[in-house]
Amino acid sequence: MLFKQLFENESSTYTYLVSCQEKREAILIDPVLETLDRDIDIIKKLNLKLTYAVDTHIHADHVTSASALREILGCKVAGPANDNLKCRDINFKDSDNLIVGNTIKIKAIHTPGHTDAHFSYIINMGKKKILFSGDALLINTCGRTDFQSGSSKELYNTIKNIFYTMPDDTKVFPAHDYNKNNLTTIVRQKSENQLISGSIDLENFILKMKSLKLDRPKKIDIAVPRNMECGFIN
Repeated sequence: MLFKQLFENESSTYTYLVSCQEKREAILIDPVLETLDRDIDIIKKLNLKLTYAVDTHIHADHVTSASALREILGCKVAGPANDNLKCRDINFKDSDNLIVGNTIKIKAIHTPGHTDAHFSYIINMGKKKILFSGDALLINTCGRTDFQSGSSKELYNTIKNIFYTMPDDTKVFPAHDYNKNNLTTIVRQKSENQLISGSIDLENFILKMKSLKLDRPKKIDIAVPRNMECGFIN
């Protein structure tokens, strides 16, 4: 398996390139329109065929490049069925699998809270797991829940009952980081996460989330409508 973590500075978004080296097939998870040319260049230089552009949810801080990648490279667009987007070719239900080439199976899991339809993706590497947690679990923090049908209770249940029950050595790759971190593990988040450690109860988590004073995403009025069309460009 070839794996690359790519970064977009304006929205501090991580895009993930995962490919099967046997068949030279690849996917991009959470691609960003501003880095479309960069991502295409990387795919071509590595002599890969992009088969899927996959989103974790309808983003509010950037526009996805999924539709543009489909138009240019002929890939399929995939994401949560709960979003009810007609522009996607594949709509994941909980526990669906996506096969990439001969060697990679990605499991899609419903992980609501940041948005009600949010999905995360898991790759099993033998006994070890790689978790692409989207905006649900970030490094030492978590996704906000104050818009797009967000729910602190749902996010708490997602993180405590799904993520924190995974093996401690599970590697966690989030969709964003604002402090130049690039990965973490489940065991570290259970002990180090400032908003939702392994010991916090639901009531105190909800109080913490209510106390956050976060600015409205700058691109929300542009990003959400565009992303409901898979980032389609007229």
